[in-house]
Amino acid sequence: MARQRSVRFIALAALAGAVAAASVLAVAELVALVVARGAGPLEAVGAFVIDIVPQPVKEFAIATFGEYDKIVLLASVALGAVVAAAAAGILQLWRAPAGVVVLAVGAAAGTAAALTRAGSTPLWALPSVLGGIAGCVLLALLIRRLRLWRDAARGRTPPAGPDEASEPPQAAPSRRAFLTMTLVSAAAAVVVGAGSRALSAVTNSIDAIREALRIPAPRSRVQIPADAEFDVPGLSPLITPNEDFYRVDTALTVPSIDPATWRLTIDGMVDQPVDIGFDQLMEMGLDEYAITLTCVSNEVGGGLVGNAVWTGVPVRDLLKLAVPSADADMVLSRSVDGYTASTPLDALVDPERDAILAVTMNGEPLPLEHGFPVRMVVPGLYGYVSATKWLTQLTVTRFDRDEAYWTPRGYSARAPIKMSSRLDTPRAGTPVDAGEVMLAGVAWAQTVGIERVEVSIDNGPWEAAELSAPINDDTWVQWRMPWQAESGTHYIGVRAVDRDGDLQIEERAPIAPDGSSGWQRVLLTVR
Repeated sequence: MARQRSVRFIALAALAGAVAAASVLAVAELVALVVARGAGPLEAVGAFVIDIVPQPVKEFAIATFGEYDKIVLLASVALGAVVAAAAAGILQLWRAPAGVVVLAVGAAAGTAAALTRAGSTPLWALPSVLGGIAGCVLLALLIRRLRLWRDAARGRTPPAGPDEASEPPQAAPSRRAFLTMTLVSAAAAVVVGAGSRALSAVTNSIDAIREALRIPAPRSRVQIPADAEFDVPGLSPLITPNEDFYRVDTALTVPSIDPATWRLTIDGMVDQPVDIGFDQLMEMGLDEYAITLTCVSNEVGGGLVGNAVWTGVPVRDLLKLAVPSADADMVLSRSVDGYTASTPLDALVDPERDAILAVTMNGEPLPLEHGFPVRMVVPGLYGYVSATKWLTQLTVTRFDRDEAYWTPRGYSARAPIKMSSRLDTPRAGTPVDAGEVMLAGVAWAQTVGIERVEVSIDNGPWEAAELSAPINDDTWVQWRMPWQAESGTHYIGVRAVDRDGDLQIEERAPIAPDGSSGWQRVLLTVR
């Protein structure tokens, strides 16, 4: 019976630790709402983890969880915090003030993580500091009452008989005090934390601002050929809907930027630094561009690629205002959340390449998660060196002087997109009936264009597929080929040739350091 009672008090101490940790987060959320949104310990620590995570872990997370990787990360950080808080409660019961010290260390970690974020100020320390103080005080009080209850229960002489498990009268007040404070504190943490989140959502009017924003009509529009899209079930659409467009970035929470306050600075190795607002950018004139984006994390045959129609301003027009130095060869673009990308300067000033600052995506202002209000889009370069979202700064510099976010993490500073082709339908693992089966997919070779796509059945001869009419050389094309399928299992191979006559790379290469390569081969089952 004494052992059962000991286990019960340990469990209650763990509960007290979890409630104290919840109070840390609740108070921190409330303070962050007032002084520095985004500086809460959960987001700050999560963002810090994203920054330090090894490249193989990052690839695993993207491949396994896709666009839900950040939700999984937040859940993992929260779970780790709960486990650590439970341990702190037990330590406080066994050897005070060890538990309070553990909780204080956790709050200090949140403070340090917040202060290391891009754009942070000393005020960013307040959420974790004040939340940590509240949590430490609450943990000390809860465990003090729990200890009184435990000591009172241990101090009696247990009577014989069936009433042996009952507690002495003097334990009842301590028990009530502990349970009452625990329940009230837990309820208060939930109300304050949830209320702060809800209030933040209500007062954050960026969604409403985006919906009310009126973007000037473009001076020119993308002309899509009538035969640019095949009607094949399961084939990726020519234009990827915004809600289906892949998202890969380092932002744990989507930045909220009011176009009225947005500024872009162009500095570094320039003769004339530039500072421009959203309205000034609009006044430069907008044009439409159809451009396919590809993530360096896209595996052979993967889905981290999408095609959209963007409206924007050529980056070269903005750089012309700044007059870059002749010695410069790189532009370091910076997001409002501190992310940076290294883009070759010649790719941004090339009059034959439509590198743009985009403000709309498929006919509407950029979705928040895709960079609202302004992002970069550069054909022919993987997103991690070109497609900076929530853009706020362009620094003209050199590759031998500066490096971007992913360069020290094992990726190349320059990353031209590798030509690739993909089978969309039929999908591996989905049996098809014998007879005529339409094989179909997409292929891309940005800035050059696709000349042909070839398909091989069971390692047989390569046969040319039918191509859709391309919008331009910066977008993917669709392909299709009818196949008389016989029962059994069959390997389908796909490869592409660009307009320069170059064949898609056959040899398999991993994602790092500059993108995967290889011909896709899919095993299909025919019934």
